[in-house]
Amino acid sequence: MTEPAIHARQLSRHFGEVIAVDRIDLDIPRGEIYGFLGPNGSGKTTTIRALCGLLTPTAGEVRVLGREIPAQAEEVRRRIGYMTQKFSLYEDLTVEENMRFLGSIQGLSRRACRQRMDTLIKEYDLGELRRRRAGMMSGGQRQRLALAAATLHEPELVFLDEPTSAVDPENRRDFWEKLFDLVERGTTILVSTHYMDEAERCHRLAILEHGRLRADGTPAALMAQLDGRVVEIDGDDLRQVKAAALALPEVRSAAQQGLHLRVLLRAGVDDPVALLRQRLDGRGLDICLARPSLEDVFVDATRPEDAA
Repeated sequence: MTEPAIHARQLSRHFGEVIAVDRIDLDIPRGEIYGFLGPNGSGKTTTIRALCGLLTPTAGEVRVLGREIPAQAEEVRRRIGYMTQKFSLYEDLTVEENMRFLGSIQGLSRRACRQRMDTLIKEYDLGELRRRRAGMMSGGQRQRLALAAATLHEPELVFLDEPTSAVDPENRRDFWEKLFDLVERGTTILVSTHYMDEAERCHRLAILEHGRLRADGTPAALMAQLDGRVVEIDGDDLRQVKAAALALPEVRSAAQQGLHLRVLLRAGVDDPVALLRQRLDGRGLDICLARPSLEDVFVDATRPEDAA
């Protein structure tokens, strides 16, 4: 059995009285995209930094690429790439200058760095920008440069911390195509995001909240766990219907999406459609079961049971 790229048991990280990461267990396979989905403050960045060896865990066992963290963190760092949420390259250096500098830090020879740089500049459509300063580039261009820089030394594992938070949808889509190209060549990727569509692209996914792992699995499996619990309502006065639905103890959440009201019911309701037809009777509503979405999974995993 192949050892996972990342193995963690009871990983915790405290900052004084604040528990940023709370006893997380992870097994991340090699050659896949594994996603961290969660709101700001959920512990995504702190977990990534602990796995990279940039933060020493307060407690727990961590192995990355078969090496112990933090004892062998320096060896691990030579085999990984890390793209931070905020653009971290030198804005007063050109594309070429940034990549040559990083190549020297990674220990690449001048010849190897030049060859690798030429390959990546072509692959990431940076040819016309080679001599442009990073500070003069658009958000999408800087994103491509940051990914090229993070993979310059051909790492086995790449950490991406909300890499698309400042780019438009077209650049986000193109960026994800580059990630799948990396995976096709055997790279393992751990990416954090708060976009549902990006999370659904991952091979596997962990939902984090308040430093805790709330759910873990493939997006399809996580959504399948809610089969029979999501209902879609069409009709008039949906804002009033929403208020009436939220007053029902069996309802977990309700949110309007365009001309529809999407209702998530608690586990254990045998026939959600019949229940809502009975409780919301007289409103002339069209009520039917709907396919669960990743947003439904996120709400179910992160909302307290006693919340409306």
